[in-house]
Amino acid sequence: MKLENKTIFVTGANRGIGKAIVVALLKSPVKKIYASARSITDFQQFNDPRVVPIRLDITDQEQIRQAVQQAQDADVLINNAGVLAFAGIISGEFDLLKRDMEVNYFGTLNMIRSFTPVLEKNGDAAIANILSIVSLASMAGIGGYCASKAALFSATQAMRTELKAKNISVHGVFPGPIDTDMAKDIDMPKTSAQVTAENIVAGIAAYQEYIFPDPMSSQIGELWAKDPKALERQFAAM
Repeated sequence: MKLENKTIFVTGANRGIGKAIVVALLKSPVKKIYASARSITDFQQFNDPRVVPIRLDITDQEQIRQAVQQAQDADVLINNAGVLAFAGIISGEFDLLKRDMEVNYFGTLNMIRSFTPVLEKNGDAAIANILSIVSLASMAGIGGYCASKAALFSATQAMRTELKAKNISVHGVFPGPIDTDMAKDIDMPKTSAQVTAENIVAGIAAYQEYIFPDPMSSQIGELWAKDPKALERQFAAM
């Protein structure tokens, strides 16, 4: 996909990978970037007239409706907004597990379902879902997060088949530990958000259905493709 003159909608764009994706996109000749987040007070930092801030909570159907109405020219939807609770499936607070699923799965799914008519109308469109390596196998301490991302991975596969006839490509992105606020309490080597974002943008442009944007995720992806059970055991040991 040529990103030249494309209009991109990015969720969770105020920090972390989302912010880095906006910065990476601004290095290419995109036409416009809708940068959305629950708080848009810091969006002047981009200092580029192509960036259009949109206040958006992806669990709020009315705010999604308003975002769709404003972004009728969107060609690419990058679903990055998400939350992470450090909670086990059995031992964690149920409200935390529910929040992970409401935001990461149902919120993202609502965005996709709402924007699909716009993307179909504009043609040669794309959806990129920011998943995680824990979409492929679970880690016990963040069981709710893993389940929500695994659900979104499954939905990503299903929608790829549905949307092919509508000329909308669907990309799954599987970051490993990235140096962001979300992952600050995870004790692992981390890749910078900017390097990760640049690899994500390059992967979308190259029509890669599965994008592993950092060294650890590339290794995990290779192991998962060869031996999913070995990956499960590796993550269980963590």
